Amino acid sequence: MNSQTTSPIRLLSHPVAICLLLALATLAVYFPVKNFDFAGYDDSGYFFANDHVLGGLTWANIKWAFTSGEQANWHPLTWLSLMLDAQLFGKGATAPHITNVLLHLGNSILVFVLARRWTAALWRSVAVAMLFAIHPQHVESVAWVAERKDVLSGFFGLLTLLSYTQYARSGRVLSLPYGLAIFFFACGLMSKPILVTLPFVMLLLDFWPLQRFEIFALARLLIEKIPFFLLIMASSVVTFLVQQKGGAVHLFPGLPLGARIENAFISFACYLMKFFWPVNLAIPYPHPIHRPAWPVISAIVLFSALCLAALVLRKRFPYVFTGWFWFVGMLIPVIGLVQIGNAAMADRYMYFSSIGLLIAVIWGIAEVCARWRVPPCFIVFAAMFLLLACGLQARSQVDTWKDDESLYVHAVTVTKDNYVATQLLAYWYSTHGNVGKALDYYHRSLQISNDLAILLYSKDEHGQVSRSYYFNTLSINTNDPTDLYNAGNASAKLGYWDEAIRDYRRALQITPNQPDILANLGYALTQDRQLADATVCFQAVLKLNPDSLEAHNNLATVFFLQTNFDEAAKQFYAALQLSPDDERLCANLARAYARLGQTNLAVQYYQQALRLQPGDQRARVGLQALGATLR
Repeated sequence: MNSQTTSPIRLLSHPVAICLLLALATLAVYFPVKNFDFAGYDDSGYFFANDHVLGGLTWANIKWAFTSGEQANWHPLTWLSLMLDAQLFGKGATAPHITNVLLHLGNSILVFVLARRWTAALWRSVAVAMLFAIHPQHVESVAWVAERKDVLSGFFGLLTLLSYTQYARSGRVLSLPYGLAIFFFACGLMSKPILVTLPFVMLLLDFWPLQRFEIFALARLLIEKIPFFLLIMASSVVTFLVQQKGGAVHLFPGLPLGARIENAFISFACYLMKFFWPVNLAIPYPHPIHRPAWPVISAIVLFSALCLAALVLRKRFPYVFTGWFWFVGMLIPVIGLVQIGNAAMADRYMYFSSIGLLIAVIWGIAEVCARWRVPPCFIVFAAMFLLLACGLQARSQVDTWKDDESLYVHAVTVTKDNYVATQLLAYWYSTHGNVGKALDYYHRSLQISNDLAILLYSKDEHGQVSRSYYFNTLSINTNDPTDLYNAGNASAKLGYWDEAIRDYRRALQITPNQPDILANLGYALTQDRQLADATVCFQAVLKLNPDSLEAHNNLATVFFLQTNFDEAAKQFYAALQLSPDDERLCANLARAYARLGQTNLAVQYYQQALRLQPGDQRARVGLQALGATLR
């Protein structure tokens, strides 16, 4: 047998072997996620507390996916993929985590296939794909179930470029690859609208490596992308309207245009720094309270210099031009000029944009090594060292996602003045019974943002916290439904029902049909004796969740207060069917029957309440009033 055909290098260079290596590297980094639970940060809305997702692929849920603005986003294919996980594998966290990893693995293979098809450079393509697979900046997109939209949109985005490449090489507009490119692009936009600048990347690819600018004029290249631009317009309008309605788009005076422009340049510099030195990665990155002038000026100079260098060197080093402006172009929609959410930046935004940087850097290093005649053994050793270091750092970053405590502790440790992570950590401790630590982190949050309203959410003995914290909460973000909900809870705990009702209603205007908000609004309205409105709220809760014990009981109470004893009895009875051993419900049902004059039934349920709880004083008094005794 010819030794050349069986050499290790030749075997490793086979596409199947390369795909296996990518799979091994990806699984080695992300294998632990199969044991991870959901993150409290957004995973509830995307999976474990979303009845539509948990209900699976029914026609009603499919319709909801295409018409809903849930989570202040329009990404129906993301919802459908999560529904499929729930339908096939149940409500646990393992399946959605594994699906994210498999999509990321598929994306890594597609990056290799594309780079190889564009340039025929095998090992450079392998390096780009391997670094894409294990780069620590991508952990957030893969290990976070709520970021299914990142890996799914990345999958469709790469398929778009693959189809576009095949079309560009054939040159036929009315062809299957061209149609597939449009179809996959539409799917990508319906997974996450971050792909709105992908046609710009297509133009960069036309310049290099496809070199179509040498054949066609710019006008021809723009005209063929008109269908993509039309899809962008439709997606942008829908996305902006949905995010504005959901309170995610912030144009408030606290973050003026000048500050957003400064943050955009700083973010570009930070993304670059973390790309080359991926440490202190966290979620979320807060906007700094005070920002000196010199970092902003330095970031502007750096960004301008790199853009100018890419333009000047475009003929000699075309891969730098394409790679750099790929990176810049894909970040433009999320760089913060239109503020989406409260974060200054996010690692997940580098998922697709980093491909351009990887191409520019790897091709640049290869050119330098070739020009300086660096020995191949040194290149292999350096590459192995780089990949090992990158993989170990990524694995360490994956471990921070194992539970909420690890995630938030890490964020608080590696960032400065992170009031969001501090608040989330405080809430986590309060819900896990560690009130001491909860109070400590709530006070830290107060020092950063003067926001301690959520402290009222912990335990009754801390209810004396000043009402001023409530007002301070609203000063941070009056368009955030979570802040409004928490503020309503704070006011309710202090008995300020007017304020609680106002904020619950404002939260519902932003995110309608939320059972928890509706239930708390109904309770506040009941306490404020707005019984007709309270009835509407509890009925809405039961429409969303017919098996809600508390909703049945609360609705029955409202009917009782309205002297509608017949409806009260029906609702108390429905609640009792859900919890037959609840003596409170037995006594309430008995009271309703007594008011209806149905003495036998009243006696029966009072006696049942006393059998369940012999010390129930209400039941004893009720029986005495009816002239009956316990049998």
